[in-house]
Amino acid sequence: MAPLPSEHTDPIALAETDLDLGQPDGQDLPPASADAMAEYYQLQQNLLLTTLSFSGVIFASVWLAYSLPIALNYLIGACGGVVYLRMLAKSVANIGRGSARLGSGRLALVVGLVLVATQWQQLQVVPVFLGFLTYKGALIAYTLWTAVLPKSSSESFQEPGST
Repeated sequence: MAPLPSEHTDPIALAETDLDLGQPDGQDLPPASADAMAEYYQLQQNLLLTTLSFSGVIFASVWLAYSLPIALNYLIGACGGVVYLRMLAKSVANIGRGSARLGSGRLALVVGLVLVATQWQQLQVVPVFLGFLTYKGALIAYTLWTAVLPKSSSESFQEPGST
Protein backbone atom coordinates (compact mmCIF):
# COMPACT_ATOMS: atom_id res chain seq x y z
CA MET A 1 0.00 0.00 0.00
CA ALA A 2 1.51 3.31 -1.11
CA PRO A 3 1.57 6.26 1.31
CA LEU A 4 -0.81 9.10 0.68
CA PRO A 5 0.74 12.23 -0.88
CA SER A 6 -0.07 14.33 2.19
CA GLU A 7 1.71 11.95 4.61
CA HIS A 8 5.34 12.44 5.66
CA THR A 9 7.40 9.48 4.54
CA ASP A 10 10.75 10.83 5.78
CA PRO A 11 11.01 10.15 9.54
CA ILE A 12 13.70 12.84 9.97
CA ALA A 13 11.53 15.50 8.33
CA LEU A 14 8.62 14.38 10.48
CA ALA A 15 10.72 14.61 13.63
CA GLU A 16 12.03 18.07 12.69
CA THR A 17 8.54 19.43 12.16
CA ASP A 18 7.29 18.05 15.47
CA LEU A 19 10.32 18.97 17.58
CA ASP A 20 11.23 22.49 18.72
CA LEU A 21 14.61 22.26 20.44
CA GLY A 22 14.42 25.50 22.42
CA GLN A 23 11.14 24.80 24.16
CA PRO A 24 9.79 21.77 26.01
CA ASP A 25 6.82 20.23 24.22
CA GLY A 26 6.70 23.19 21.83
CA GLN A 27 5.40 25.50 24.58
CA ASP A 28 6.99 28.62 26.08
CA LEU A 29 7.38 28.65 29.82
CA PRO A 30 5.23 31.22 31.57
CA PRO A 31 7.11 34.37 32.55
CA ALA A 32 8.48 34.41 36.07
CA SER A 33 6.73 36.65 38.55
CA ALA A 34 8.49 39.78 39.75
CA ASP A 35 8.62 38.40 43.30
CA ALA A 36 10.26 35.17 42.17
CA MET A 37 12.87 37.02 40.13
CA ALA A 38 13.57 39.43 43.00
CA GLU A 39 14.06 36.43 45.29
CA TYR A 40 16.38 34.83 42.72
CA TYR A 41 18.46 38.02 42.37
CA GLN A 42 18.74 38.23 46.16
CA LEU A 43 19.93 34.62 46.28
CA GLN A 44 22.41 35.33 43.48
CA GLN A 45 23.79 38.35 45.36
CA ASN A 46 24.07 36.35 48.61
CA LEU A 47 25.95 33.55 46.86
CA LEU A 48 28.37 35.99 45.23
CA LEU A 49 29.01 37.77 48.54
CA THR A 50 29.56 34.45 50.29
CA THR A 51 32.01 33.36 47.59
CA LEU A 52 33.89 36.66 47.80
CA SER A 53 34.03 36.39 51.61
CA PHE A 54 35.38 32.84 51.44
CA SER A 55 37.93 33.90 48.83
CA GLY A 56 39.17 36.79 51.00
CA VAL A 57 39.51 34.69 54.13
CA ILE A 58 41.24 31.82 52.33
CA PHE A 59 43.54 34.24 50.45
CA ALA A 60 44.70 35.77 53.73
CA SER A 61 45.13 32.32 55.30
CA VAL A 62 47.19 31.02 52.38
CA TRP A 63 49.32 34.17 52.43
CA LEU A 64 50.05 33.68 56.13
CA ALA A 65 50.57 29.91 55.93
CA TYR A 66 52.56 29.74 52.67
CA SER A 67 53.68 32.77 50.67
CA LEU A 68 52.37 35.69 48.66
CA PRO A 69 53.00 34.06 45.23
CA ILE A 70 50.97 30.98 46.18
CA ALA A 71 48.24 33.19 47.65
CA LEU A 72 48.14 35.19 44.40
CA ASN A 73 47.86 31.94 42.45
CA TYR A 74 44.89 31.05 44.63
CA LEU A 75 43.39 34.51 44.10
CA ILE A 76 43.62 34.14 40.31
CA GLY A 77 41.67 30.89 40.53
CA ALA A 78 39.15 32.40 42.96
CA CYS A 79 38.53 35.31 40.57
CA GLY A 80 37.95 32.78 37.79
CA GLY A 81 35.49 30.96 40.05
CA VAL A 82 33.58 34.18 40.76
CA VAL A 83 33.37 34.93 37.03
CA TYR A 84 32.20 31.35 36.41
CA LEU A 85 29.53 31.65 39.11
CA ARG A 86 28.32 34.95 37.61
CA MET A 87 28.12 33.40 34.13
CA LEU A 88 26.23 30.43 35.56
CA ALA A 89 23.77 32.74 37.33
CA LYS A 90 23.06 34.64 34.11
CA SER A 91 22.53 31.35 32.30
CA VAL A 92 20.07 30.17 34.96
CA ALA A 93 18.20 33.48 34.79
CA ASN A 94 17.72 32.98 31.03
CA ILE A 95 16.19 29.50 31.33
CA GLY A 96 12.82 29.39 29.63
CA ARG A 97 13.36 32.55 27.62
CA GLY A 98 13.99 30.68 24.38
CA SER A 99 17.78 30.58 24.54
CA ALA A 100 18.98 27.04 23.99
CA ARG A 101 22.67 27.96 24.23
CA LEU A 102 25.02 25.53 25.87
CA GLY A 103 27.56 26.50 28.52
CA SER A 104 30.52 26.53 26.15
CA GLY A 105 31.67 29.93 27.43
CA ARG A 106 31.81 28.62 30.98
CA LEU A 107 33.70 25.54 29.85
CA ALA A 108 36.14 27.71 27.90
CA LEU A 109 36.78 29.73 31.07
CA VAL A 110 37.71 26.62 33.07
CA VAL A 111 39.87 25.16 30.29
CA GLY A 112 41.55 28.51 29.66
CA LEU A 113 42.32 29.00 33.34
CA VAL A 114 43.90 25.56 33.65
CA LEU A 115 45.83 25.97 30.38
CA VAL A 116 47.25 29.32 31.44
CA ALA A 117 48.21 27.88 34.83
CA THR A 118 50.03 24.93 33.22
CA GLN A 119 51.84 26.93 30.56
CA TRP A 120 52.89 30.02 32.49
CA GLN A 121 55.97 29.31 34.60
CA GLN A 122 55.02 31.67 37.46
CA LEU A 123 51.67 29.98 38.08
CA GLN A 124 51.05 26.75 39.92
CA VAL A 125 48.13 24.57 38.88
CA VAL A 126 46.97 23.31 42.29
CA PRO A 127 46.42 26.72 43.99
CA VAL A 128 44.74 28.09 40.86
CA PHE A 129 42.42 25.09 40.60
CA LEU A 130 41.59 25.10 44.31
CA GLY A 131 40.92 28.82 44.08
CA PHE A 132 38.51 28.15 41.24
CA LEU A 133 36.68 25.56 43.35
CA THR A 134 36.13 28.06 46.18
CA TYR A 135 32.71 28.92 44.76
CA LYS A 136 31.61 25.32 45.34
CA GLY A 137 32.63 25.45 49.00
CA ALA A 138 30.76 28.72 49.38
CA LEU A 139 27.65 27.20 47.78
CA ILE A 140 27.76 24.24 50.15
CA ALA A 141 28.31 26.48 53.19
CA TYR A 142 25.49 28.83 52.17
CA THR A 143 23.13 25.91 51.62
CA LEU A 144 23.95 24.41 55.02
CA TRP A 145 23.69 27.83 56.65
CA THR A 146 20.19 28.46 55.28
CA ALA A 147 19.04 24.88 55.97
CA VAL A 148 20.24 24.71 59.58
CA LEU A 149 19.45 28.20 60.83
CA PRO A 150 15.80 29.17 61.23
CA LYS A 151 14.34 32.23 59.55
CA SER A 152 15.16 35.53 61.19
CA SER A 153 13.12 36.36 64.25
CA SER A 154 11.49 39.32 62.50
CA GLU A 155 10.00 37.01 59.86
CA SER A 156 8.82 34.24 62.20
CA PHE A 157 7.68 36.39 65.14
CA GLN A 158 4.47 38.40 64.97
CA GLU A 159 3.25 40.71 67.69
CA PRO A 160 0.07 39.49 69.42
CA GLY A 161 -2.11 42.35 68.13
CA SER A 162 -1.00 42.22 64.47
CA THR A 163 -2.32 39.98 61.71
